[in-house]
Amino acid sequence: MAQIRSYAAPSPQAPLEPFMIDRRDPGPHDVVIEIAYCGICHSDLHQVRDEWGRSHYPMVPGHEIVGQVASTGSEVRRWRTGEWVGVGCFVDSCRHCEACRTHEEQFCKEGMTLTYNGFERDQVTPTFGGYSTRIVVDENYVLRIPDGLPHERVAPLLCAGITTYSPLKRYGAGSGRRVAVMGLGGLGHMAVKLAKAMGAEVTVMSHSSGKRAGAMKLGADHFVDSSDADTLKKESSTYDLILDTVSAAHDYNAALDLLARDGTLVLIGVPPPAPLAAGSLIMKRRHLTGSLIGGILETQEMLDFCAEHGVAADVEVIPMEAVNEAYLRMDRGEVHYRFVIDLATLKGGVA
Repeated sequence: MAQIRSYAAPSPQAPLEPFMIDRRDPGPHDVVIEIAYCGICHSDLHQVRDEWGRSHYPMVPGHEIVGQVASTGSEVRRWRTGEWVGVGCFVDSCRHCEACRTHEEQFCKEGMTLTYNGFERDQVTPTFGGYSTRIVVDENYVLRIPDGLPHERVAPLLCAGITTYSPLKRYGAGSGRRVAVMGLGGLGHMAVKLAKAMGAEVTVMSHSSGKRAGAMKLGADHFVDSSDADTLKKESSTYDLILDTVSAAHDYNAALDLLARDGTLVLIGVPPPAPLAAGSLIMKRRHLTGSLIGGILETQEMLDFCAEHGVAADVEVIPMEAVNEAYLRMDRGEVHYRFVIDLATLKGGVA
């Protein structure tokens, strides 16, 4: 067992700080990954602060991991030393339920093994994430990073990328389709890029009119100030698909009114509960649904799609010691659009 340098949250109120963790010795089917970059997801902030009520401490966050294979177990044939690989939101699943058999491990009946703030299959050993220098992962839960994209800009694809790609693909964000993206943060900016790459006509909706220039720079065709009631009224019954990335409380009925007949509103943010009027769905046969990341197969498909179309996240790369300031800035919405930690700044590697 090797001791690895990391940054951890010791409690909900405390800042993240240097912490030594034990990584297991690689088994015959394990891959040891030297982490180069790890994205900071807004869910890291939620879990560090125990805002979802399921946090375990000390917690080493990070589930947007990109690095190189340092070594492999004796039975590993898929991966070679030096290859660039990724790890997303989970590192294992039961492998035998219907969801796992159909490559949708994110819906594993027994529960996927989260990359951090979870437990290994023994339900005793805690999982620690990518704010660290190395990680050991079963070969079946490792992703290949295609050539051609900057590795620091790939890291957020492992969460924000697949979270938006999966519903865009499932609900048909292709040529001739009118897609709206509600919210322009880490998720929203990836939704714009991916929907455009799929051929859709894309509108960004935000309460902040100051985001118009950023939306257009990302490739959006239109921008709607969603704080203007008169403007929203003109958009009624317009869109085939809306990706709702907003995490703050808001009116689902107003969003549903923007959908055309048979249109779909997909929730990928996690806002507080809100009332829903049956008529919002019934009158134009509208659909309200939610979506969660993707399985290993679909995530690899997303990475390959991004490489083919030149799609990557817009990031600000930071040193490890700046993580607490990054959390404060993220809480204030002061990032365009994703922080990524350069793990070379976590000096020393293996202790």
